[in-house]
Amino acid sequence: MYESPEESAVRAEVLRDLQGIVDLWVKQLTLKHGYPDAMVDEATALLLPFGSYRLGVHGGGSDIDALVVGPSFVDRDQDFFGVLAGALAETEAVTDLQPVPGAHVPVMKLRFRGVQVDLVYASVNLPVVPRDLDLSDRSVLRGLDHVTARSMNGVRVADEIVRLVPDAAAFRTTLRCVKLWAKARGVYSNVSGFLGGVAWAILVARVCQLYPNAAPSMLVSRFFKVLSQWRWPTPVMLCDIEHDAELGLPVWDGRRNPRDRTHLMPVITPAYPCMNCTYNVSQATQRIIKEQIQAGHVACQEIAAGGGRCWGALFQPFPFFRTHKSYLQVDATVAGGEEELREWKGWVESRLRQLVAKVERDTFGELLCHQNPRAYDAEPHGLRCASSFFVGLSKPQQEQKPSPPQGQQPQFDLRATADEFLQDVYTYRFWRPGLELAVKHVQRKDLPPYVMQKIRGPNIHELKRKRADDDSSPSSPPLCSSSSASSGDDDSVRRPSSRARLHPT
Repeated sequence: MYESPEESAVRAEVLRDLQGIVDLWVKQLTLKHGYPDAMVDEATALLLPFGSYRLGVHGGGSDIDALVVGPSFVDRDQDFFGVLAGALAETEAVTDLQPVPGAHVPVMKLRFRGVQVDLVYASVNLPVVPRDLDLSDRSVLRGLDHVTARSMNGVRVADEIVRLVPDAAAFRTTLRCVKLWAKARGVYSNVSGFLGGVAWAILVARVCQLYPNAAPSMLVSRFFKVLSQWRWPTPVMLCDIEHDAELGLPVWDGRRNPRDRTHLMPVITPAYPCMNCTYNVSQATQRIIKEQIQAGHVACQEIAAGGGRCWGALFQPFPFFRTHKSYLQVDATVAGGEEELREWKGWVESRLRQLVAKVERDTFGELLCHQNPRAYDAEPHGLRCASSFFVGLSKPQQEQKPSPPQGQQPQFDLRATADEFLQDVYTYRFWRPGLELAVKHVQRKDLPPYVMQKIRGPNIHELKRKRADDDSSPSSPPLCSSSSASSGDDDSVRRPSSRARLHPT
């Protein structure tokens, strides 16, 4: 959970070198705009890390989220995603450069000497950015658009979280434990509709506020106790929501905004303008998060009771491929190599929660979905690369409803649902021939070999036994469900076909 001194040194060097690159970038733009030489000499940009690095809970291999703050005349679209991206592309230390200008918070992803860095940009209404600019001062937001305010809030929120907890050291240790648990249990992914790092940090900070003198071992158990009893959609907040009529930025407030009252698990950022950092949570992911928090609460109770159970029991990985027999397998395939696959599967991943919502909608809740946030990459064949995502399928517990007679199990035809999802994904702004997507139904016993090879831990033997049991069990009605699209030049790319029905076991 902690990085080595050598890794810390590399991280510091990466930030130092990136600071030099963005400084040179701003100086060149200042000269290009015809400003005097004295202003060119003073021109600079701030490079401020945020997220886990700024909170002090990053570990070995963690990425760096960083905000670039530039002067008012430096534009995001042309100068940041155009000029700076071009300069980074020509830098020898930079690989895997991927601008994502259309994201909710526009970001430029890259690797700098092997360290993953996500850069966001904000310009302030100043001709020269001072080195000691205080972003906690609300006046820096004056005149900014909504996208820029969101970009800047990463740093402001991290600083506010640390300021609002009674014991920063206890908060950091507890948050490290909760992050380790959330990743092991498959509920750490904002893009998949679960909770991201900021949301988990705010939840931990709230528990720290409730128990200001508690040690981390107490805070971890109290974390699960408090959240297992939380009455959603009551928002989790670290401070009161504030409005500012002068700045006029949109603020999350369920009391005033009817749309905000539709959010299922609101976790509100503490810095103005307050935002809900869990807007992606759906009914499906909320159900899974609540189940896992309850399981964590039970594990903590058993640990506290003794009987040989230790803290390791809390961090056991969720046995996703032992829990379900049926899955939707979503295959993203490209013909242009690993860099193209990284781009395409990133877009597909951002849309997967829509598939989950559509399936539960079209089956009227009779089929429940459990999305695995992890992607499984197949071995590349030349430039042709593929990656697979999986959604576990199950029927809800209906104890009072009699089971249908043998041979009369309900069938679910998801062809139209899969087609609608594919049409949605193929609206990708940068789609081109060679980017392919397929959705099919698979049973546990038919999981691809490259998935089995990447499943680690003691559960692998149990999974193999379950696969053998599946092979020896009586045959069930047809389970194949497939939707796909080719990368040809005809209309099949935009009109994918589906060829079967789905029956969950």
